[in-house]
Amino acid sequence: MRKAVGTRDETEPRVGHDGTMWRIRSYEAATTVLRARHQTTQAGFTAEKIPRGYFRQHPILISDGDDHDVQRREVARYFAPAVVSAKYGDFINKRAQALVDSALANGRLRLDEAALNYSVEVTAEIVGLTDSPIDAMAKRLVGFFRQPPVDLAAPAMGRTRRQWIQAAVNGLVPIGRFYISDVRPAIRARRDRRRDDVLSHLLSAGYSTADILVECVTYGTAGMVTTREFITMACWHLLTNDELGRRYTEASQPTRLEILEEIIRLDPVVGHLYRRAQADIEVSDNGCPYTIPEGDLIDVCVRQTNTDPQAMGAAPETVIPGRDLRRGSAATGLSFSDGAHTCPGQPLALYETDALLHKVLATRPRILREPTISWDNVIEGYRLRGLDLSLMTRSRPVTTRMTT
Repeated sequence: MRKAVGTRDETEPRVGHDGTMWRIRSYEAATTVLRARHQTTQAGFTAEKIPRGYFRQHPILISDGDDHDVQRREVARYFAPAVVSAKYGDFINKRAQALVDSALANGRLRLDEAALNYSVEVTAEIVGLTDSPIDAMAKRLVGFFRQPPVDLAAPAMGRTRRQWIQAAVNGLVPIGRFYISDVRPAIRARRDRRRDDVLSHLLSAGYSTADILVECVTYGTAGMVTTREFITMACWHLLTNDELGRRYTEASQPTRLEILEEIIRLDPVVGHLYRRAQADIEVSDNGCPYTIPEGDLIDVCVRQTNTDPQAMGAAPETVIPGRDLRRGSAATGLSFSDGAHTCPGQPLALYETDALLHKVLATRPRILREPTISWDNVIEGYRLRGLDLSLMTRSRPVTTRMTT
């Protein structure tokens, strides 16, 4: 069953609005919105407050239209499933094994903390942020999320002037430190010698320093920090569902990935996707038509669309790997979005999560403390903190203490 239950988990109405704010809980209607090319623009992650004049290239997370399509095609080769497996598979598996070996030597593992450094290290290798210490970079990225609450449907996004100033300080200070300590050294190294990574590609494509910094922040926050939550959530499911955990431990990789897809469908890390209608959009649910007027804000409620029985079949609020999906429905639901803004890092997130968790579960871990759940207002998702595990070898328990 779902682990993270939010305060806005109502399932009705499936398509409804309050003034100029639409909430979509129907999978059918949601995919229409997300696939409405040239009719919507990104409105999540406070995208509408990011000034455009500072960048030659608008950041990939919040760009739209033809420019976004070009950006996506250019970076797709770094995150394609075959590339992740063939080019980065050995690196990912070695880092996962090193993490587990270290935890075994101590007998305990704080999974959410270990998962942060692990996901940062993996994504940094692909992006090209490899010229600074990983643990320090991870702390700088986490600092970016210390933001005042935001309500996209409210005037001024629900923030006072003082809160906007605080948001700027809380965001710009970590970004400045990230640039000086992580991005600038990587840029300098690749100006001397290009490598086969995202940052080298951006330099060759003529991106400015500001453009590169924002792209690195995008990959850092979207690719590294959210994967941390996915790893922790998936492990929590596998260790509290004996049958599911046994099946995962004994299965081949394709089946294991099916299980992980089902877990993130049920407990998506990002719970809401926002779009601004740039033209009237026609959607329907159960044959009932709706017109979303130009200018209105649309909230795609991912947690509800992912448990829509009309798309996900029987028992949508339980984990059933290989479930009988309605034609056109994705196994992960909308957890990685859909349409032009489908997350390019989906194959990487699944692969690196499996690489670590399969090794962790092989140690026959036991939960010492379950994680606490809180909610991140910026990414509209959950935070899991404090999942403590006791690990043992196959022959005997390891009782030495771990320092986290």
